[in-house]
Amino acid sequence: MDLLPNPAPLATKLRNTLVQYHTIGDGEWRVAKKTKDATVWRKPSDEFSGYLYKAQGVVEDVTNRIVDHIRPGPYRLDWDSLMTTMDIMETFEENCCVMRYTTAGQLWNIIAPREFVDFSYTTGYEDGLLTCGISLDYGEVRPNFVRGFNHPCGWFCVPLKDYPSHSLLTGYIQTELRGMLPQSAVDTAMSSTLANFYSDLKKALKT
Repeated sequence: MDLLPNPAPLATKLRNTLVQYHTIGDGEWRVAKKTKDATVWRKPSDEFSGYLYKAQGVVEDVTNRIVDHIRPGPYRLDWDSLMTTMDIMETFEENCCVMRYTTAGQLWNIIAPREFVDFSYTTGYEDGLLTCGISLDYGEVRPNFVRGFNHPCGWFCVPLKDYPSHSLLTGYIQTELRGMLPQSAVDTAMSSTLANFYSDLKKALKT
């Protein structure tokens, strides 16, 4: 089990990595799924043998409120059907923490429940916000869970220039679920999960 990292350099490196993903040209992405709420693309990850996913859609709300629903805090468990528990293990400052959370089984439990311990950081980006995270090898793994690992992930949320009450939400996700899993099942689950994330988030913001 590792010690907790120094948060400042990790936060800077994480932000820089996400900004780099945000500049990847359209030609490198392949569409994985399209719904009325979002489009999901993917490309081979540079971090592990799976995919880096990009999801994007317009959400009818202001940036701060959207990000408050996504980052670690009281809102996330209320609406995210995949997340079953969440505990803040350490808080470094208001916008920076370590959280442990568990996810529900997926695809008729072909993918069993998973546990993650993530470093999370929220910062300004252009006129909006970036909330990002990366997994840590920290804390004991609880029984009945496989410990998954999130390579650098994050959500950019910026107001639309002509419609500031609407925001463009762009996510970059690369999750290594670990355990014995067929890669095709993981890929199917990831695309659907990201599309559902947008529809669930929109419903939550309307309530």
